[in-house]
Amino acid sequence: MNRISAFSSRNFKEIIRDPLSYIFCLGFPLVMLFVMTIVNNSIPPEANMTLFRIDSLAGGIAVFGLTFIMLFTCLTVAKDRSGAFLVRLYAAPMRSGDFILGYILPTSLLAVLQILITLAAAFAVSLTVDIKLNALGPVLTLLSLLPTVVMMISFGLLFGTLFSEKAAPGLCSIVISLASFLGGVWFDADGLGGVLLKICEVLPFYHAVKAARMASALKFDGFFPHFLMTLAYSVVITAVSVAAFKGKMKADLQ
Repeated sequence: MNRISAFSSRNFKEIIRDPLSYIFCLGFPLVMLFVMTIVNNSIPPEANMTLFRIDSLAGGIAVFGLTFIMLFTCLTVAKDRSGAFLVRLYAAPMRSGDFILGYILPTSLLAVLQILITLAAAFAVSLTVDIKLNALGPVLTLLSLLPTVVMMISFGLLFGTLFSEKAAPGLCSIVISLASFLGGVWFDADGLGGVLLKICEVLPFYHAVKAARMASALKFDGFFPHFLMTLAYSVVITAVSVAAFKGKMKADLQ
């Protein structure tokens, strides 16, 4: 347990020492939250546009912010591999599970902190607009996002394990784009319908956003199918990333 704690502490410090982690993991989601709130206030009521209303926006922004946790997980793993740091650590009495937990635990803590700050900001914004968020909403939103937290971190672990420090961030950028657009963060996928909606429904990001929005607004009709779909993706991606890391570790030791 001490080995995991020490490795987790090192990874946590590596991420928070990078100024870009504050810009992308905290600053950018909060900026988008406030900008989209201003946009929503500019939309005439007769347009019946609720996508950027704070009760819908909070969950979407929270999911969007988690994509950057994925990016920094990926960068941490890829840098350790490219610098042979992990290869040297393999000589230490640590198992593959110790390394995996050493990456997952600190990034999970950062993800939860990011969600709490984003939802606290959303709750503060709700006090200044017509739509008021129930104080229970942020708590339930956080719980609904836990599978998404694990899924995004697992994506980062997978990309960082399989690809180089230069290639891995590009793949993360693709996932960030898919999560923000096909997740329905910036447009109403349900309103568009058709083939695009079917594509959104196949991917986990749409379901993660829907579950978070329902939890934020305390509307749970149809919540569990979205939550369970996200949970299923989380289990699968985590299993794949763990298998990939173990396989890469075994190959490096040979």
